[in-house]
Amino acid sequence: MFGVLLAAIADPGGGYGRRASRVAVVALIGAGLTALGFGIGGDAWGWLVLAAFAVTLVAGLAVTFGVQSFIVALVLNVWFIVALGVAFSLPPHITSHIWAQVVAWAGGSALWIAATFIWWLVRGRPDRPPPLLELPGDTTSRLPLTRPLVMFAVIRALAMAGATALWLGLDLSHGYWIPIAAMIAMRPSLAQSTLISVQRLIGALIGAVAAGLLLLIPANEHGAQLVAITHGLEVVALVLIMHAMAIQSCNYAFYTAVIAAAVLILVDLPHPTNYGDEGDRVLWTLCGVGIGVLVMLLAGLLAKRAPAAKQPVPAGQAG
Repeated sequence: MFGVLLAAIADPGGGYGRRASRVAVVALIGAGLTALGFGIGGDAWGWLVLAAFAVTLVAGLAVTFGVQSFIVALVLNVWFIVALGVAFSLPPHITSHIWAQVVAWAGGSALWIAATFIWWLVRGRPDRPPPLLELPGDTTSRLPLTRPLVMFAVIRALAMAGATALWLGLDLSHGYWIPIAAMIAMRPSLAQSTLISVQRLIGALIGAVAAGLLLLIPANEHGAQLVAITHGLEVVALVLIMHAMAIQSCNYAFYTAVIAAAVLILVDLPHPTNYGDEGDRVLWTLCGVGIGVLVMLLAGLLAKRAPAAKQPVPAGQAG
């Protein structure tokens, strides 16, 4: 599912050759991150913190290739944290099946490439727009690697390392929601970070309530009826994700609510009566957005103090 989703986000539209080559590159990068995440998930948590820092730093610097590349890198970054979280939370006697995870990721991406190829042939081989909503303005032109851009990437990476260390060091259940929420909350300005954080928290609350209500359906079912309801809710979750992609640029709070509901349904179907998990995830989301806003507040204060420190002292006030 993540492979298909990332392939759709990375699809730039245009001629099919350009589309397929770009999606293939993203698929290879995603497969590498999948192997890394599941490969080191059982190691000492210090290595996981270092990996989170390195991946976030590289993803932040991807903005130099354009805004669209940064968005793809951001989602790949989120997937890497999810892979770490899943691998880290597995019991010792259960293997993560690294290559099965990589094949699943590559299979999802290949499915998107094949489906778009068939649709391209059926439509008469025309150039196609991006499958998801386009962002306004120029999103493909390269940006110079300026000092503020590098510093912002470093700050994000350090914050992600700190959030990951908090999750792993305290061994928090579902704690990987902390670095994910912190990563999404950190925007170039404090105002943007605060707005996104509030919207994300509201969306997480709405999504948790919606998922909890839907998970009441299979709570007391057994046998064939439970299997049928489970598959039905899986389809509902996938439909929710498709609708979320359609409204992502309309209202971020509703987009977050739909995504949160879909993800919570999928991950909690094996244990539909464990409602404490939803509460944990909302709490860790609150912690994550708090870290993101705090980091951007400190970064803004440092940015204001730096020019003031460089101002020359008037001659009459010297000494």
